[in-house]
Amino acid sequence: MTRRHPLYLAVAAMAMLLLAACGNGSLEAGGNLDPGKLTIYSAQHKDLTEQWAKAFQDETGIDVQIRFGSDSSMAAQLVQEGNRSAADVFLTENSPAMTTVSRDGLFATVDKATIDQVGPEHVPSSHDWVGIAARATVLVYNPSKISDAELPTSLMDLAKPEYAGRWGAAAGGADFQAIVSAVLSTKGEEATKTWLAALKSGAKIYQNNIATMKAVNSGQVPMGVIYHYYWYRDQALEKASSGNTKLLYFKHEDPGAFVSLSGGGVLKSSKHAADAQKFLAFVTGPKGQQILASSGAMEYAVGRGAASDPALPPLESLEAPKIDPFTLNGPKVIELMTQAGIL
Repeated sequence: MTRRHPLYLAVAAMAMLLLAACGNGSLEAGGNLDPGKLTIYSAQHKDLTEQWAKAFQDETGIDVQIRFGSDSSMAAQLVQEGNRSAADVFLTENSPAMTTVSRDGLFATVDKATIDQVGPEHVPSSHDWVGIAARATVLVYNPSKISDAELPTSLMDLAKPEYAGRWGAAAGGADFQAIVSAVLSTKGEEATKTWLAALKSGAKIYQNNIATMKAVNSGQVPMGVIYHYYWYRDQALEKASSGNTKLLYFKHEDPGAFVSLSGGGVLKSSKHAADAQKFLAFVTGPKGQQILASSGAMEYAVGRGAASDPALPPLESLEAPKIDPFTLNGPKVIELMTQAGIL
């Protein structure tokens, strides 16, 4: 068992308060969980998780209940609960939360058949969790505020003086922290510190990805770092928050081309281990991935042969950096961002 990072334990102390404020598919999160039901701790999107759970329950007859929270709070709670946790399955939006739980030795090995239906590029080397969806890092920009010739060619370029005050990000969110984990993995600690210092002094901080995109759309700031699906969701509707913007994909295995895996894992302490493995197999299989693709979530499907929403550029065209998700260090990112005065 690895040493638990004090910042995550501090988050854990508040986790129950955070979770109590969230609803879930079967009962209030602050209520008593039914030990007879398959219990999912989910930091994934509520609508998508509920669609997966309902379809699985309808197909198998296995009763499911869901407790919702954020990536960091749920990962911290699982670390705090240890083998006493009521969770059978943990679903996240981003890889670092899975790594936090994995490094504490709390996951069971995912069934080989489930790993095989996703493929090695969407599974950490530990094989104790599996990708269930993916989201790509993009730069959203307003062409009326910055020309194509002025755009950065790398995410790292945003630390240059000419971009100070000209970009924004939701630095406090798990999405952005996952992107920082890719910077740390690909560029190292010193370069990450330099980049974070530029973020602190030269970027505009917004509450979330949608607020960042809206600020770019309205011309408050020329550019913003977000995940792709926020833009594509808005484009599929009235374009109210993205109509004045375009996307830049950095590609070339740049940290700004990072593709974050949403993960799913089975807890070693699960009282319903076989059913939990069945749930992961369902989510990553053809039916589960079709639910993802048709849900309007605009995240990428990761199952072998599974088609994503046709509006999205092919996942393989993004030229993402090759990063083992098991190496993404969420606690270290929180430490560096705290030292930089961002968190």
